Amino acid sequence: MPVTHPLGSTSHMVTRMGLGLAALGRPGYINLGHADDLGGDYRVDVLQKRAHQILDVAYERGIRYFDAARSYGRAEAFLGTWLDSRGHSPDDVCIGSKWGYTYTAQWQVTAEKHEVKEHSLRVLDRQWAQSRERLGAFLDLYQIHSATFESGVLEHAPVLNRLAELKQEGIAIGLTVSGARQAEIIRRSLEIVVDGVPLFDSVQATWNILERSAGPVLVEAHQRGVGVMIKEALANGRLTLRNTSPDFQARLNVLKREAGRLSGTVDALALAAVLAQPWVDVVLSGAAVVDHLTSNLEAFSIAWDSEAEAALEPLMENAERYWTIRSELAWN
Repeated sequence: MPVTHPLGSTSHMVTRMGLGLAALGRPGYINLGHADDLGGDYRVDVLQKRAHQILDVAYERGIRYFDAARSYGRAEAFLGTWLDSRGHSPDDVCIGSKWGYTYTAQWQVTAEKHEVKEHSLRVLDRQWAQSRERLGAFLDLYQIHSATFESGVLEHAPVLNRLAELKQEGIAIGLTVSGARQAEIIRRSLEIVVDGVPLFDSVQATWNILERSAGPVLVEAHQRGVGVMIKEALANGRLTLRNTSPDFQARLNVLKREAGRLSGTVDALALAAVLAQPWVDVVLSGAAVVDHLTSNLEAFSIAWDSEAEAALEPLMENAERYWTIRSELAWN
């Protein structure tokens, strides 16, 4: 069972596996097989009940970090009602959310745009108020959602100063990154200081068996006391048996072989690869059904070894190719 430890240099206590609500708070997402998970029933009360069920199992199994975002449909609301209905206190859990994207799919699986990014002070102030309304005193970590050079958020002094004010109020400040340039963005974030204090307490990045390009700078972030969170450890389902792409079957066979040798599932093996990195504070499970969460948690039982590392290292993809493939995944 996971045990708690501080997130980087903060006082917020997390577990090495957390639960991300990206696939739980809205009808559509880009994980392979997401539509099958939801069974075509997208009623709000049904999805809330599903989210509460998985949150219950996660908590029972020792998970104490839960990750939402303003753009994850009703994820914050589902999380907030679960916290209240189960009688949890802010000391029981660590809650993170994100700002910067606005959910625009109107509860539809297919939409012209599922979310719209804007990293302005106006959006930060609006979404901070919304997150606070739904999560209240439980909210420990507030993250810039998908910081990029193009959005200009890391050079936007009014936004950085407002985040510094939230930090002074006791809120940990983080950022999430995506894309082939995520390492560059993380490195830039490590340089940002407001009033003599480094601004960012955590970074949430993609690192998995296929995409390891951010590894060196994440090691540096960890050494500086920045909490390191890993998302998309299963590559949106590509590192599971749901990946039926003919181009991937040879690599999937390698994963199956190593999972069998170590007496685990393919998804647990992929998560164990992340847990084996000493610089990782939290790896997120994105499970949308209880069976998948249970399988994910098997990662703690896998004795990762040098043989597994040697077998899986050749599966890595060029970062540009990885992110091109991800951009082509369909919402379902």
